[in-house]
Amino acid sequence: MRSFAKPRVVVSKCLEFEACRYNGERIPDKLIERLNEYVEFIPVCPEIEIGLGTPREVIRLVADGDETKLMQPNTGMNLTSRMNEFSLEFLGSLKDIDGFILKTRSPSCGVFDAKVYSGLEKAPVLRTEAGIFASHVKEHFTLVAKEDEGRLKNFIVREHFLTRLFTVAEFREVKKEDSISKLMQFQAKNKYLFMACNQDSMRALGRIVANHEKLANEEVFTQYEDELHKLFHRMPKPNDHINVCQHVFGYFSKHLTKAEKDHFLTSLDQFKEQKIPLSSLLTMLRSWSYRFENDYLLQQYYFTPYPESLVAISDSGKGRSLS
Repeated sequence: MRSFAKPRVVVSKCLEFEACRYNGERIPDKLIERLNEYVEFIPVCPEIEIGLGTPREVIRLVADGDETKLMQPNTGMNLTSRMNEFSLEFLGSLKDIDGFILKTRSPSCGVFDAKVYSGLEKAPVLRTEAGIFASHVKEHFTLVAKEDEGRLKNFIVREHFLTRLFTVAEFREVKKEDSISKLMQFQAKNKYLFMACNQDSMRALGRIVANHEKLANEEVFTQYEDELHKLFHRMPKPNDHINVCQHVFGYFSKHLTKAEKDHFLTSLDQFKEQKIPLSSLLTMLRSWSYRFENDYLLQQYYFTPYPESLVAISDSGKGRSLS
């Protein structure tokens, strides 16, 4: 059974950890609860950190020309500078961060969807954008995975985020060993995972590991890390997974009965038509890997990119958009 490196993840403190939301509530979150065993969380509430209490007066983002300000309508306080200063200091102190899970729609932590109003009170929403703290996260941690708890309720978003999180954490451990041999092993075990995510990046990573230019280890790991983050910029599409599954199927096709082959090919079509989840295909391929004692495939992280206990029974394909 695969052992997993422990990702370091910054999380909004109001999610599962502490009753520090503006209304004094704590927001239960099943994913974060399940992740707690496998992840080193760094909880933070930027609004508490800049001196606001719990509960507290509502704050909002307000457009002011080309700028966005963080305001507290009932007091008229402009909190923008305080939030900027805290964000820069806090983010600058972080090391070895693999991801962020932040509170959706929050004027401080919203990653994508914080509302920006045209005025302090009874004003229309002009647009949505990242909250003040989250915008600094995006600038400071350009390549690191960033999601909000709302989007992570979608199976395919969550699956990609977790895959990215645990893959990058594993690489971080390999990097500490400063061994090109260990990096080559990491590359080999991720061959089919990388193929599903981005074949161009997969090939680029292979060239970096080969190191024909005889670069120093530090430069090899730096280049590899940059390309690894690029690999996860897009989510795999159904045809990407079908391509990988067909490659893996090729290891067994000569040893299977016609009925088994037909069943697998029918399952590929069902997956493409969104009738079954990817896990159905992977279960078949993995069982054949055991049956035919294919150690190379059994070591592939494509089958278990993150701890299996993080996939709840209710997740098995439900709510999964494959288009």
